[in-house]
Amino acid sequence: MIKSMTGFGQGSAAGENFKVRVDLRTVNNRFLDIHTRLPQEVSSLEMNLKKQIQAKLSRGRVEMTIAIEQTRQATFEINRPLVSGYLAALSQAKTEFGLEGDVTIELIAKLPGALQVSQNTSNLDDAFVAGVAEALGQALDSLTAMRMVEGEELARELNTRLDKIESQLPIIEEEAKLLPAMYRERLMKRLQDILKVPQIDETRVAQEVVTLADRSDISEEIARLKSHVLQMRDTLNAEEEVGKRLDFLLQEMNREANTILSKSNDLAISDAAIVIKTEVEKLREQAQNVE
Repeated sequence: MIKSMTGFGQGSAAGENFKVRVDLRTVNNRFLDIHTRLPQEVSSLEMNLKKQIQAKLSRGRVEMTIAIEQTRQATFEINRPLVSGYLAALSQAKTEFGLEGDVTIELIAKLPGALQVSQNTSNLDDAFVAGVAEALGQALDSLTAMRMVEGEELARELNTRLDKIESQLPIIEEEAKLLPAMYRERLMKRLQDILKVPQIDETRVAQEVVTLADRSDISEEIARLKSHVLQMRDTLNAEEEVGKRLDFLLQEMNREANTILSKSNDLAISDAAIVIKTEVEKLREQAQNVE
């Protein structure tokens, strides 16, 4: 069954020295686009967390937010280039302007960015890393469940639109059967008006009618539309991600409807083809939210 690209999921985990919560929000997007809001102490895990998401999701814009509460002692690193440059600048100012005073540890500690939480993954406790992955896994499961529920609603709506398209195809088929007789009648009347004679060469008329019928034959377009509708229904029941396939099928259905409109000037056929085009456009809007 298809899945919606819109959803929300949340997961949490706890250990001896930490608590972690992961929130996931997704909206529709042609490709998988992951955005993260991570505390500094887990920023080194970003690539692994993205891979965990990529293993579960194939399309959509994903916003991941992680909140960490931990009691274990954090590991800090000195931003040596920053502190070194700062001290060099102070020393130069002291010499250049004849200033007095010493640089204290308190002054360095107040320097923004002088001390940073360690970015070394090896400094992260294994239980903590596993907890973050577990919380993300729960959030992904919760998100997937919600997307499947919304996907069921989408599938029902899409099938209703397909029913409307299918209801127009018999109208087009029946009207298409009447086209040769209609062409013959119109051609006879036109020739009689032009030539002003009561009798017209039936053989020549028959040849012209065949030519007109061939040019306006829409049997292939009808057959392809029927095939696309069946493929759409099968796709809606597929287990894998189907959004891109739906996009392709709807593009082809729109092409067939346009061809029918361009080939036929029959009012009933044109009206039915316009209904099909309208439903295809609605399908395309809704299919943009299918994973």
